[in-house]
Amino acid sequence: MTRIQYPLALALLIGIGRLLAPCATATDPATAVKETTLQGPDRVALKVRMEGPSTADVPLQVVCYFRYTKEGVKKMQGAPVELDKNLGGVIAALRERGEFGGDALETVLIDCPDGTIKAKKLLLVGLGDEKDLSLELMEKVGRTALRQAAAVGATKVAFAPLLRDQGNEAFKTGDVETAIIRGMLLAYDTERRLQSQGLAKAYTLDEWRVEAGPAYYDETVAGVTKAIDQAEAAVKARDSKPYSSKGK
Repeated sequence: MTRIQYPLALALLIGIGRLLAPCATATDPATAVKETTLQGPDRVALKVRMEGPSTADVPLQVVCYFRYTKEGVKKMQGAPVELDKNLGGVIAALRERGEFGGDALETVLIDCPDGTIKAKKLLLVGLGDEKDLSLELMEKVGRTALRQAAAVGATKVAFAPLLRDQGNEAFKTGDVETAIIRGMLLAYDTERRLQSQGLAKAYTLDEWRVEAGPAYYDETVAGVTKAIDQAEAAVKARDSKPYSSKGK
């Protein structure tokens, strides 16, 4: 039997320990992007992430705008200003020319050129007049966004309502997110049911990313959690009978 001297054995153990130790991440915790992932119905990952619409690396980015007014433009700041700057002014041009006025649930889909923003496509959703904003409308916005995502086959979607950036504080951030996510999840459940009955093309939503600013992060997580609970209860209460007697 070969004998190993104590100093040599100790050195070998230290070396092995270093090999087995977990590798340190290159990400600085102080600058790491904060995110929370929650599980929704139909195995959808709902990821609340501290980022803006210019940096989300997803097939589809969704943002919302009130009906265009000169006064509204003056109030706008932050993310929507940066977003349009990165896109070369296309959003402002569409709005100023009346080609995307921002009527409630009006949509425009933009292909994002290389070197602009990370998302491949950008969906603009109108909110109508600011005075008419409601949580019911935001739930419809969530439904509209999901159906547009299904139409283009976007398996990962990022969403930023941009209400605070347009100077609107009519509703709490958490309540707005609850409405949007509830509408989206229920629309996706409908989509899945249609697919199972041969009435819609195959589509799977893997991830829905909720973009949140630092000041509203915790409130956003709470709002998304509430939406999941509400959507799960609503899905269980839905009629399970087929939509059509002539489905495949």
